[in-house]
Amino acid sequence: MAFFQRLVPERVEEKNVLNKVVEIEVGKIIPNPSQPRVIFNDYELSQLAISIQQNGILQPLTVRRNDDSNSERFELIAGERRLRAAKLAGMSCVPCIVMETTAEKSALFAIMENIQRSDLNYIEEAFAIYRLIEFLKITQEEAAMKLGIAQSTVANKLRLLRLSDEEKSAALRYGLNERQARALLKLPSEYRITAIEKISSSHLNTAAADRLIEETLKSIDRPAKKQVRKSFYVRQAALYINTFNHTIDSMKKSGVDCVVRKNKTDEFIEYNVKIPLK
Repeated sequence: MAFFQRLVPERVEEKNVLNKVVEIEVGKIIPNPSQPRVIFNDYELSQLAISIQQNGILQPLTVRRNDDSNSERFELIAGERRLRAAKLAGMSCVPCIVMETTAEKSALFAIMENIQRSDLNYIEEAFAIYRLIEFLKITQEEAAMKLGIAQSTVANKLRLLRLSDEEKSAALRYGLNERQARALLKLPSEYRITAIEKISSSHLNTAAADRLIEETLKSIDRPAKKQVRKSFYVRQAALYINTFNHTIDSMKKSGVDCVVRKNKTDEFIEYNVKIPLK
């Protein structure tokens, strides 16, 4: 690591460090608030830390000076995993390239750098795309053009953000793929965690997971449909009973001295009508 220039930020003029590889103390680097990555695999970080201990950091981090002119801190643009692993490895300084850029562009760089990485999980990808759209105030179609993907792909990824935080975490923890996670949105929220656990425990592929979700939907609909049919039948029966009662009243008013006995149980309503012939 001898080729890196040691940097004491408060003693070096900005023009001497811009776009150069320098070393910065890890305690003076603050995270980028627009970092879309939310999950860091502990095992992978420890492996990276071991590699750093043995070989050093081969790709410098990218930072910018903090907006506060009196601050000695730098804001991270790219290299969150490398910074975390360097801390695990016990490094006091890390190699960085200092860029001259605004907070807005720094946020954009962080978002784009993460979107273009292949190791983001699908929830992080969705969040990064959402941040890109919000940051640039652009449409899904415009975001798709910037990323070189179909607009439908952008829309499908953003749909994942409709899952609750608990559902997102469970989907990742139980190893659901992106299509399986998105299919969960067909279910009412109270059925999703159970479906996630079932998909995982039964080792269902995407097609089988789709069938499970469709079967769950049907099982949910059956009681509702049965209740609807029952309600319709009761309303119809009540209409005929009401009509029958009006008929009996009319007979009595016209002088027919009929006798009506009514017997009601949980299963039926029975009427016994006696009409005298004389």
